[in-house]
Amino acid sequence: MHDDRRITEQRLDRFVRERILPAIYGRAIPLQLSSWDVPGEPVPAAEAVRQLFTPQEHGALWGKAWSTKWLHLQGEVPQDWGMAESMSVEIIVDLGFNSDVPGFQCEGTAWRADGSIIKAISPRNYHVPVKLLGGGHSVDFYVEAAANPDVAQGWSFAPTPLGDKATSGDEPRYRLGRIAMAELNETVWELNQDIWTLSGLMHELPMELPRRHEILRALERMLDIMDPDDVAGTAAAGREALKEVLGRPAYASAHQLLATGHAHIDSAWLWPVRETIRKCARTFSNVVALMDEDPDFVFSCSSAQQMAWIKEYFPELFVRIREKVKAGQFIPVGGMWVESDTNMPGGEAMARQFVEGKSFFLKEFDVECQEAWLPDSFGYSGAIPQIVKEAGSRWFLTQKISWNKVNRMPHHTFTWEGIDGTRLFTHFPPVDTYNAELHGRELAHAERNYRDHGRGTMSLVPFGYGDGGGGPTREMVAAAHRTADLEGSPKVRMGTAKDFFTKAEAEYTKLPVWVGEMYLEMHRGTYTSQAKTKRGNRRSEHLLREAELWCSTAAVRLGADYTYPQAELKRLWQLVLLQQFHDILPGSSIAWVHQDAERNYEAISRDLEAIISHAAQALVGTGSTSYLLNAAPHSRSGVQALAIAEAKGPGDDVKVEESGDGFVLDNGIIRAVLDENGLLTSLVDHAGGRDAIAPGQPGNLLELFRDTPNEWDAWDIEEFYRRNVTQLTQADTLDLERTPLGAVVVVQRKVGASTITQRITLDAGAKSLGIATTVDWQEREKMLKIAFPLDVRADRSASETQFGHVFRPTHTNTSWEAAKFEICAHRWIHVAEPGYGVAVSNSSSYGHDVTRAVRTDGGTTTTVRTSLLRSARFPDPEADRGEHTLEVSIRPGAGIADAVEEGYRTNLKPRFVTGGHSVEPLVSVSNPAIVVEAVKLAEDGSGDVIVRLYESLGERSAATVRPGFVAIGATATDLLERMAEAPGVTVGERSEVELVLRPFQLVTLRFTR
Repeated sequence: MHDDRRITEQRLDRFVRERILPAIYGRAIPLQLSSWDVPGEPVPAAEAVRQLFTPQEHGALWGKAWSTKWLHLQGEVPQDWGMAESMSVEIIVDLGFNSDVPGFQCEGTAWRADGSIIKAISPRNYHVPVKLLGGGHSVDFYVEAAANPDVAQGWSFAPTPLGDKATSGDEPRYRLGRIAMAELNETVWELNQDIWTLSGLMHELPMELPRRHEILRALERMLDIMDPDDVAGTAAAGREALKEVLGRPAYASAHQLLATGHAHIDSAWLWPVRETIRKCARTFSNVVALMDEDPDFVFSCSSAQQMAWIKEYFPELFVRIREKVKAGQFIPVGGMWVESDTNMPGGEAMARQFVEGKSFFLKEFDVECQEAWLPDSFGYSGAIPQIVKEAGSRWFLTQKISWNKVNRMPHHTFTWEGIDGTRLFTHFPPVDTYNAELHGRELAHAERNYRDHGRGTMSLVPFGYGDGGGGPTREMVAAAHRTADLEGSPKVRMGTAKDFFTKAEAEYTKLPVWVGEMYLEMHRGTYTSQAKTKRGNRRSEHLLREAELWCSTAAVRLGADYTYPQAELKRLWQLVLLQQFHDILPGSSIAWVHQDAERNYEAISRDLEAIISHAAQALVGTGSTSYLLNAAPHSRSGVQALAIAEAKGPGDDVKVEESGDGFVLDNGIIRAVLDENGLLTSLVDHAGGRDAIAPGQPGNLLELFRDTPNEWDAWDIEEFYRRNVTQLTQADTLDLERTPLGAVVVVQRKVGASTITQRITLDAGAKSLGIATTVDWQEREKMLKIAFPLDVRADRSASETQFGHVFRPTHTNTSWEAAKFEICAHRWIHVAEPGYGVAVSNSSSYGHDVTRAVRTDGGTTTTVRTSLLRSARFPDPEADRGEHTLEVSIRPGAGIADAVEEGYRTNLKPRFVTGGHSVEPLVSVSNPAIVVEAVKLAEDGSGDVIVRLYESLGERSAATVRPGFVAIGATATDLLERMAEAPGVTVGERSEVELVLRPFQLVTLRFTR
């Protein structure tokens, strides 16, 4: 046979493009248009429809960036339209879509005149069925058109002013397209879906497989049968020609794909939170309309925050969603407040993501999510398995690890073992997208890519347009039905994530194990970008710790004289949790988003400071004595952990000597030598007598690196950044200040257009040297780090993560190790050799790197760098420009326990209150290895005291936990404060609790009052 395959395929493509697609809609008439331009921010539909609408020209320019135009569409359906079999009437609304990408440009929402929502309007989903309007033959409805600009610009990563409303310009960005009433030929539409499915499958089949050629010849017969001048009249015959190849069943061994509808809506990214709220309404109204048409369609929705927005702003839609939840079609998944970053949120914040998320879904829908659902977060902390299990969930799903640049994840279904030993059934969908369209290409890739063939037979496919929202379309649902049992294709079945996990868990019992963090070999710059957002997060987490501790203490100690501000604390927690979304806290959003975040953090700080002040004053009463409020889990200045008392004096004064043009600071505990440029040439702890600083390589070394990633500017740093570095070794000025607490060396430097002032502080009684770096940062595409070359032969570093720490090699023996050239740490990082270590803590930084080199003298220098600032140009061209203060401390002769203590010391600054009496702690723990992370009152309003603790050293630790109040009982609970089994927890007399905890074990205790 002659090979005419390409000729036939070209014929098919052109026939679809020029004949079938234009024939989907037959007769059409334009609608009468009028409009109203919203003068500022969006308004509710009920307000919009009351405005004065003026005649609107078809095809007109409209929409400056971020503006909203309301269109009023009116007309009459001709009497003979939609009467024939397989014909219906729809409204076509093209808002001027200037690309084929949903979610990243203009989009709209269709509304009835009574203020009820109909569905979304977006590229690939721009139809509104007349039957949804509820007006018989009259067409009378509204479209809320959002002129969201295309910030992505084809993913060129070019700087753009569009991400800031103040700089986005006033010129209209769109031109209204076709807005008309048209007859939908359902037979032609169905034929198009047949062709789309078969053609997609055909192109994925091997050339030597007969099935590929049989599909091609069936499509060829369809082309021969159909009349290009009468597509509508011959479409049924065309479908009949494809019936046989569409009806052949799949192979018995075909891979099984469970397809669940999905719309990964970023809670903020290339649009502000206010637009996300509307994106949610568009998407969810769209999927509810699909559910009305197809009872088999199931949609998974992951974010409680997004549902809370719908409840607040779109209550009528929320009621409809509730009905679909009861029907088993609209499925809450994930159980988190938002799909948060998991690298940077603190332990308690990570726990609260599940507490708030699961509580919302339980209260509003009576649904307990069993899976953690984080398809797009930028890597996954090794603490997550324990947190998920402690929240009462069983499974974990992610997609993002497919973005690894160097190493390929070896499994798709596996057991994930966390830092404490908790194991979690985990799935990583081989389709490699969370925005699938169910195209043959995607289905074939999922089957070919699946790495567990022979052991497992199924995987999950989340389908629907996402990131910018949109969700599934009727075309995707049609594809799912056609591939349910189709020869050559995996078997596709629509269902829930629970369906998948339950069956996969039963089928695949001897799973491979992945231990520790799932590090994403990409987006490492997110540990540093947008420093003010990161500082706001860290500060908010610790203010919330203080507020809950002192408010709980006041509620217990003062009884009816003090009211615990539960609702206000919950509101503030939820606001903090929102900012931890995986494009806000990582610093990868437009300027508008980070401006909002900074305003939110200012409000959070203001409100929490007032709450703390009120509780503290109520606790100490009136008087003239100054008391230290010690919210840390370790004693401080003679004040017991979690108590309020008079602070003891710091001990000996700090001695200062001049050394050449530099200074020597000595408080009897440590001795620091700073040269004439403010560089740290020596740091000795007197107890050990060893110098932490490597010979000839000073610490406190600021280094400026070229920072030009290949793509994803705010997200990525590339390993080659290290090849271009300027060391800031010269100081402009060096001065000494004495303070009541000790001594401060003030260093000023200048680099490029930026000025840097460092305050290097040694206080009396301090075991660490503090360095506060204030930068007026005016650089672009540069990264600033602070380096400490240490005389330590460390083969690994320890970095704090949620409820523990993670070890990472300092060498690069393998590609997996080499890929971790930038790592995340919370409050501290620690390097050590047997018998000696050094801790570096920080107040708001997360990015670090640790390198090692062997010197000519045979010693090893292990260099710890903390990443301070970046200056990416996309998506925010002004990212990080302005003034920042970033604090670090370095503690020589430190073990892990010292690093833990130093992390809390750096982040919980001394707080004093004047009053009449001290206050005993609500709870005490006999072993400092077991750290109290949170003290609060119970969520149920009972007044019971909740105490969350964890083993912090990575070793088996025992302790007694004693309540400092009359408790009539104590129990172990899960994160949602429900009674739960907790190994190593024994309740004794007087409600004392004996703990014997495994390394990094997390325990929540409930003391009944």
